Amino acid sequence: MRPDLFGNVVRPSITIGSRKWYTLPCSILIHAVLVAAVIIAPLMAADVLPAPPVMMAYVAAPPAPPPPPPPVQAAAPKALVDLTRAVPVEAPSGIKPDNGLVAAPDASLPGGVDGGVPDSVTGSGLTLLPEPPPPPAPAPTTPVRSGVDLRPPTRTRNVQPVYPAIAQSARVQGVVVIEAIIGTDGKVRDAKVLRSIPLLDQAAVDAVRQWEYTPSRLNGVPVPVIMTVTVNFTLR
Repeated sequence: MRPDLFGNVVRPSITIGSRKWYTLPCSILIHAVLVAAVIIAPLMAADVLPAPPVMMAYVAAPPAPPPPPPPVQAAAPKALVDLTRAVPVEAPSGIKPDNGLVAAPDASLPGGVDGGVPDSVTGSGLTLLPEPPPPPAPAPTTPVRSGVDLRPPTRTRNVQPVYPAIAQSARVQGVVVIEAIIGTDGKVRDAKVLRSIPLLDQAAVDAVRQWEYTPSRLNGVPVPVIMTVTVNFTLR
């Protein structure tokens, strides 16, 4: 028996896929619905979208023109002055002699001005008062060192120092130099040793603190003074 050469072409024994005939039309329909939902739906909802803001401009009317200036009025003509009345037309008969004296003011008339000083120059309301003396120079608060411009104070009370027994036993003698501050009352306010002798310093300071002086004055005002004094210790 002859084989059927074209049987396999007309009736193929191999099938491609196992899907039904209605699968393709359904797929096409679903895609069409999705495309319509994506494209057509926004176009139909255009009226829901917010409207863009509208720019409005207001143009004001131009300002009114200024009023015209008032008309210039012509100045009234000045009245003419009769100069014939200002100048004397008759010559004087003579000139009175001038004795160079000023007539005294009438005593019956009130003199001075309101708010003037009593017993002042009549008619002026003023009086010449003597100038006040200049205020005295303020006294310095810090001690001033005595010298050429300031005379050193004079000692009015002298207290001899007590010679220490230990210094006498050691045969110590000499001069102790002390810087003292004299107050405005003439008393010694402070004293310190400038040249020292160890066994004699305290005795010298104790004696100087009891000294008294006349107050020194600068421009008539008592001032504190710094001065240097010496205390001499001599063995006999």
